[in-house]
Amino acid sequence: MQLLHIDSAITGEQSVSRQLTARTVAAWQASHPGTTVQYLDLAAQAPSHLSAESLGFRTGQAAATDAERRENALSEALVSQFLAADVVVIGAPLYNFTIPSQLKAWIDRIAQTGRTFKYTDKGPVGLAAGKTVIVASSRGGMYSTSEGGQAMEHQESYLKVVLGFFGITDVRFVRAEGVGMGPDAKAAALASAELAISIHTSFAANQASVSQAA
Repeated sequence: MQLLHIDSAITGEQSVSRQLTARTVAAWQASHPGTTVQYLDLAAQAPSHLSAESLGFRTGQAAATDAERRENALSEALVSQFLAADVVVIGAPLYNFTIPSQLKAWIDRIAQTGRTFKYTDKGPVGLAAGKTVIVASSRGGMYSTSEGGQAMEHQESYLKVVLGFFGITDVRFVRAEGVGMGPDAKAAALASAELAISIHTSFAANQASVSQAA
């Protein structure tokens, strides 16, 4: 089993989402022996945002310049890495009501027609089905507990949509919410996230055991 571990927070050791992804990956490996891990730090290795030079993989046109060839090679490497993974753990802090731009740049590179989705006469069809994605979501405030907060967040809601567009239906969230609202609130958020990690990393193993027993 291959696991792709992605971090996108720019705050280094202070990052809650990095703490959560590390814990999630460790817990997954403990309950799924033999899992191999690839690590991608988008804060340190962010792909450039889409440009005229990096659109070749979407237009189907052959790269004409060295810059276009480099950009398309990067897009190919990123989408191949994503497609090879059985499990993807994504660290996604809430920045200004949405995901970090580094994470969005990565999504833009892997959103490739014919690779992660295709269009048909009945509409779009995702091509990356069968994966498990665990999103480590960190938030300074509270957004899930009110209609106003839910309307303001474009982090978890966006990731659900785009991953669903790729055909991924098994998307699990490990959420630490309210971490900027004082020590007690942060401690409660981390405790809640720890419980979610335990649940989301053992579920597949438990299901496999049940299937084998049957």
